[in-house]
Amino acid sequence: MPSAAPLSSYVETWNPGPVTAHDPMDPAPITAVSALLDLPGPAARPGDPLPPLWQWFHFLHWPAQRELGSDGHLRDARFLPPVPDRQRMFAGGRCDIIEPLRLGEPAERVSSLAAVTPKQGRTGELLFVTERQEFRQSGRLCMVEEQDIVYRSGRSGAGEHPSAIDERSVPVAENPWHLRLQPDPMLLFRLSALTANAHRIHYDAPYCRDTEGYPGLVVHGPLLALLMLDVVRRNAPGRQVRSLSFRLRRPVFAGEHLVAEGTESGGTVRLQAATHRDPRHATAEVTFA
Repeated sequence: MPSAAPLSSYVETWNPGPVTAHDPMDPAPITAVSALLDLPGPAARPGDPLPPLWQWFHFLHWPAQRELGSDGHLRDARFLPPVPDRQRMFAGGRCDIIEPLRLGEPAERVSSLAAVTPKQGRTGELLFVTERQEFRQSGRLCMVEEQDIVYRSGRSGAGEHPSAIDERSVPVAENPWHLRLQPDPMLLFRLSALTANAHRIHYDAPYCRDTEGYPGLVVHGPLLALLMLDVVRRNAPGRQVRSLSFRLRRPVFAGEHLVAEGTESGGTVRLQAATHRDPRHATAEVTFA
């Protein structure tokens, strides 16, 4: 059961300091992700700019097995707020790209706590934690990313989710820029491995149903964001993304047909990820340099 104390009371003195990480920006993860998305070849080669958001496949942290909780998440980490019975959801983020990261050139990432904001949701109190990440190569600031993570104390139930997964209904694409995908358990398993993500909702179907109250495996929220950005990459090759933002609104389940689509107007691309159930499981906005 959620604690009677407000979540804000647990983070009044919580102020973790920044942490620095380094990555050689090896091309192997990009080759693996390109294969995952059935691309004809690597999306980038050494010296090429990294596609937007593909930094998520670098700077990975592999904790010891004993450090994981029963749900597969870390029990403790620098930017995990000290709230009881903590449940975590990825809500969205933003990214400003001064210049793209280059594959094969060592990079530095400095992560810090940007904001902690308690809010009242439909199912109870929520705590929004914003993590800021600055990426540098050869001393140059290349990119600034912010991620919004939502925490609650206790579970909210599954009243808004379908009782069964419809694997036949196909959403209609309303925009010329679109990309279709029907995520299956193999794809989710491979993506979890490529992002060092041990959260059981992406690979353990009994756990999803019996503990989390979902009808099946949950598609990674970051995959929805990556697909929307890949719509831009495929339809506007050679154009540099200057900024992007995305919001994850409602989960998609393995087996459902998904379409990511977008349209450009005045140098801005507005995107969404849809199933037959909802036209806006996720939304994004991209501007070009």
